[in-house]
Amino acid sequence: MWRLGWLDWARFYSEEFLYRIPQLIMADEEPVDQKKYFEDACKPKCVRAWLEYQGCVKRVEADETGHKHCTGQYFDYWQCVDKCVAPKLFEKLK
Repeated sequence: MWRLGWLDWARFYSEEFLYRIPQLIMADEEPVDQKKYFEDACKPKCVRAWLEYQGCVKRVEADETGHKHCTGQYFDYWQCVDKCVAPKLFEKLK
């Protein structure tokens, strides 16, 4: 049985096509969002903001007027996570 080696394939196809073969094969796979993995890795670094948010939630549950909320603490927590995630995520996107 006759097989073509790498150099034989290079004679038949352009360099650009051969470079894109792995990308074409992987095109059928569903892309994985890396951000959620980076967020999970960064959440332990933002424990202080998370505890402040949880403390606020407990205080708000006790409020009967319904005027209090924890939006600021919630955004502080996610700002901490995003600040940790951004450099790692943009490094992967390059």
